[in-house]
Amino acid sequence: MEKQNPPVVVVGAGPVGLAAAAHLVERGIEPLVLEAGPSAATAVRDWAHVRLFSPWAEVTDPAAEKLLAPTGWTRPDGTTCPTGRDWAERYLQPLADALGDKVRYGATVTGVARAGRDRIVDSGRADQPFTVHLETADGGEERITARAVIDASGTWSTPGPMGADGLPALGERKAVDRITHRVPDLTDPAVRARYAGKRTAVVGSGASAFTALALLADLAGEEADTHAVWILRRGIGDATYGGGEADQLPARGALGLRAKAAVEAGYASAVTGFRTEAVERDGDRLVLVAEDGRRSDPVDEVIALTGFRPDLSFLSELRLGLDERLQAPTALAPLIDPNVHSCGTVYPHGVKELSHPEQGVYLVGMKSYGRAPTFLALTGYEQVRSIAAALAGDHEAAERVELTLPETGVCGGAGLYDDPDTARNDEPGGCCTPLTTLQIGTTAPPTSGAC
Repeated sequence: MEKQNPPVVVVGAGPVGLAAAAHLVERGIEPLVLEAGPSAATAVRDWAHVRLFSPWAEVTDPAAEKLLAPTGWTRPDGTTCPTGRDWAERYLQPLADALGDKVRYGATVTGVARAGRDRIVDSGRADQPFTVHLETADGGEERITARAVIDASGTWSTPGPMGADGLPALGERKAVDRITHRVPDLTDPAVRARYAGKRTAVVGSGASAFTALALLADLAGEEADTHAVWILRRGIGDATYGGGEADQLPARGALGLRAKAAVEAGYASAVTGFRTEAVERDGDRLVLVAEDGRRSDPVDEVIALTGFRPDLSFLSELRLGLDERLQAPTALAPLIDPNVHSCGTVYPHGVKELSHPEQGVYLVGMKSYGRAPTFLALTGYEQVRSIAAALAGDHEAAERVELTLPETGVCGGAGLYDDPDTARNDEPGGCCTPLTTLQIGTTAPPTSGAC
């Protein structure tokens, strides 16, 4: 039956993957969501302690809400901002539960191809369904036939390395026991013990770095000998700490001010123009070496917050059209270029911009943005609405824009606010990704008509 009427396979049971399934169900199309983790929103749960700048009203999908309504689910207060834990437990897992057996856990996709055709073969290619190879939690292997494939696997599993050339610095791989690519949850006693009384290098210049610096400064105020070393590839200028009090989103501006205060109070010291080339051992500690030969003082730990990138390895037998810089779909790349755009100036887009030479395969959500850090949850929901319409043959709906983006365009989570009232954001935002994607001080309202 599967081969006669194959489902649309959705890779990843995160916010956009589950929204894709909800839109497919609404269109009468059978989805099959494959999630590598043991539950929905595995990646979101990894940053459960982070609070989004975006309120509930902008991180839920309309089709998903319709699917949830018969279960008695109601959206939390739309003006408050959820943590990753809230998002996973109060919305994403209930949505996955409502989809029932349309979601499979412990299913890691290892390859996608045209049935009986590698990427070289032209003959009969477009007439063949897709084959999706997966590995199960017990180590078994399966092959599933699919009508189309929507890859919503995100970028969380592939953080950027410390090396300034985009490759791991020499020695970086061997020092993984002392390097993390996540903002630490210092409310966890084991994590707190890792950094208390230690000297920690924080590599990066975005909101994740700001958050890590602020959290370590708080820890330094309580635990003697705790110190952060902020490693910056560029110098410190007027925009280094973001918009501050002038920021349209107070919580976002406060984040940069907290980092600035950490430096000024002596809890953190900044090393500028430092482009990491190597990581060396110095007994039980690490030393970072720059391209110009400078060496950092020894540190106990490194928090590398240098962005994320898509894992394209399991799509190698498909004919994808990707931008050479961003690794995003070719037609989408100019719309999301971080050198030009912030979240709020990205025009809503759909199946047209997300299509590839290989018809029937789509990269959506954060993965569709490649290395660009400007993704919004609302944008991802619009992507999958358009794709589901196209797969249903409703091309008019697929090409119609049904989303107006918020002008402020927030790209991440606050991460510093335990009190929902403190984190409340009455201005529009809407990102679904955690802190690492926000570039403080670079967002600006779109020009008239941009959305």
